[in-house]
Amino acid sequence: MDKKSNEELLELVDKAVSGDKKALETLIEGVQDIVFNLSLRMLGTFADAEDATQDILLKMITHLSSFRGGSSFTTWVFSIAMNHLKNYKKHMFARYAPSFEYYGDDIENGKIQDVPDLTQNVEKDILAEELKMSCTNVMLQCLDVESRCIFILGTMFKVDSRIAGDILEMTPEAYRQRLSRIRKKMADFLGQYCGEYGNGRCKCKDRVNYAIQNHRINPQQLDYATASEISVQTMMDVKNAMEDIDDLSQDFSFCKPYKSPDRTRNMIQEFLDSTQFSIVKEA
Repeated sequence: MDKKSNEELLELVDKAVSGDKKALETLIEGVQDIVFNLSLRMLGTFADAEDATQDILLKMITHLSSFRGGSSFTTWVFSIAMNHLKNYKKHMFARYAPSFEYYGDDIENGKIQDVPDLTQNVEKDILAEELKMSCTNVMLQCLDVESRCIFILGTMFKVDSRIAGDILEMTPEAYRQRLSRIRKKMADFLGQYCGEYGNGRCKCKDRVNYAIQNHRINPQQLDYATASEISVQTMMDVKNAMEDIDDLSQDFSFCKPYKSPDRTRNMIQEFLDSTQFSIVKEA
């Protein structure tokens, strides 16, 4: 979202609440990529992130009249999204969350050499990149929900500690301390096991067939390879405050931002074009 003064945002919100479809579309366009990327990192898969993004954007629309400008609009959206995602129980890892111990053991002991070629004529380099993005994203699921929230806000979005503290209901000092410990834990794991981002033995290209066999990637459905990547700066431009908390940022370059899928955008547009919207705007 372009930088706007608080007065301009409030005016835009007032117009949207009053039924101005163009104003509402502008607000949604400004935050939907943030919501999708937040959902993707919190939930681990594209399918679950798409479903959650739709839920969050609809919740934002129906609660729009409650925004009074006490915080930035994106901070308000972050709060709605985080509250929704912390309690989201429909995603793949809600019941069977992985652990760092499981990941490490699988890297050390997985029988990757015993698996036949399952690439289905898809280039191995493409599948290796898909596995790298999928694996490191799912690895976030090894963190408990609150730690995941802290890591994503601090590492991917670089949210100011005061704002993040408000969103997560903790002091800025507690947030910074927790973030530093979590980032070190993640960096240590990557350094020990991952050959892509650290000095470990795990190489994505060597594990492609093993990953296909274990349904971790699907050669016929390459979510990351087909997603439209957007620049980190584009993601940063939509929010106000940024701060550097430690020097580990380069270790987490797998936190690439993506454009929200067309399916999500189309669903929101269909909702705005429907008679349902006329009911919601009067709620």
